[in-house]
Amino acid sequence: MARAFNVYGIGNALVDIQYRVTPDFLARFGIEKGVMTLIEEDRHHELLDRLGDDVLKRSSGGSAANTMIAVAGLGGTAYYACKVAKDAYGDFYLRDLAEARVASNRFQGEGITGKCLVMITDDADRTMNTYLGITGTFGPEQLESDVIRRSDYLYIEGYLMASDVGFASAMAAQAEAHAGGTRVSLSLSDPSIVAAFGDRMRTLVTRGVDLLFCNEDEARAFSETGETDEACVALETMVGAYAVTCEANGAIVWDGVERFRSPGFSVDAVDTNGAGDMFAGAYLFGITGGLDAEQSAKLANYASMRVVAQYGPRLEESLTDEVERILAM
Repeated sequence: MARAFNVYGIGNALVDIQYRVTPDFLARFGIEKGVMTLIEEDRHHELLDRLGDDVLKRSSGGSAANTMIAVAGLGGTAYYACKVAKDAYGDFYLRDLAEARVASNRFQGEGITGKCLVMITDDADRTMNTYLGITGTFGPEQLESDVIRRSDYLYIEGYLMASDVGFASAMAAQAEAHAGGTRVSLSLSDPSIVAAFGDRMRTLVTRGVDLLFCNEDEARAFSETGETDEACVALETMVGAYAVTCEANGAIVWDGVERFRSPGFSVDAVDTNGAGDMFAGAYLFGITGGLDAEQSAKLANYASMRVVAQYGPRLEESLTDEVERILAM
């Protein structure tokens, strides 16, 4: 059966709104620096008011959406199943996703479109406060079984584990993927999500995950080990393959047979928001497009380097015509 898409992604559909702030601002309003925190509707309205109109960038986002946009931006085919509201932010979200050449179910319901308030400090760290809004009710009914089965990979965003219905969606999508011979990839998303919902992630892994994406902190938290090397050894007993990102030091990759270090690329980082999402998208583009794990990791490290050198989680310039040059470096 011909595959219509390289990757079918599921996750929380959030309008990313980026601001530059100071550590004092974060401290003044009780915002924990460097992590993702889920907030309620009243808090989201309060922070929108406090942050004001000095917006760096606004884009359709959420972790899995960023990854699908990365796949499409490199020339691959991506589909994103999501849920936004019938409001101005929801209209913007679907329009922006279409302009990024990502196919979608385009579902809109009654409610408020989710938002991720991304606060960037001068050390290039990003702090995220997320109000899920209507995407918190994304459920199995938003899935398209036939599209999942016609995709090379299913990509599950770990943030979905934070809600019962999101976890149910991940389980249902995984079952459809297995039934259709579609490979399953999972992102651990954030150390705080692993700490709170690691058991749900382990359930998915036990049921069969072909490719795991995480950073070193997430790998240690998920494997319940103290060192990255120990975490890698443990992960090799759990999943078919993995890529553990190590910030400027590149990534540790296991292709199911061999573990190797893929070197990073040096850059002056200004915004780390979306680096892991970009890595996953470029890696998935590579392995679904005929590249091996080493080539895919090299491309992913390069794309991640480029994205942290600018503001925003998606590249301002396409790398479609640069892939051969990057692989030759």
